[in-house]
Amino acid sequence: MKRTAISGLIITTVLLASPVFADDKGLCDSEMAQLDNFMNSTVINDDAMNNQLKDAKKEATAATAKGDYKTCVAVIQQARKAAESFSKGGKG
Repeated sequence: MKRTAISGLIITTVLLASPVFADDKGLCDSEMAQLDNFMNSTVINDDAMNNQLKDAKKEATAATAKGDYKTCVAVIQQARKAAESFSKGGKG
């Protein structure tokens, strides 16, 4: 009886955890696409900001290759916020 209960818990845990990873990957892909769109549609006449965005994209891509989608999302979101602030007249 205990074996069946433990097996059930393990299976349930795996099934419930799988969508979480898929959501992180989907969010990472979405954030990456938004950053690409931003970089392609916005002219930023600042080498430091352009380099920051390129570095963030490289870091996010490396995180994705390792399956670390949370880092990918965090890096891209931070870069997008800095770039959007910069394009609105802030310092990034």
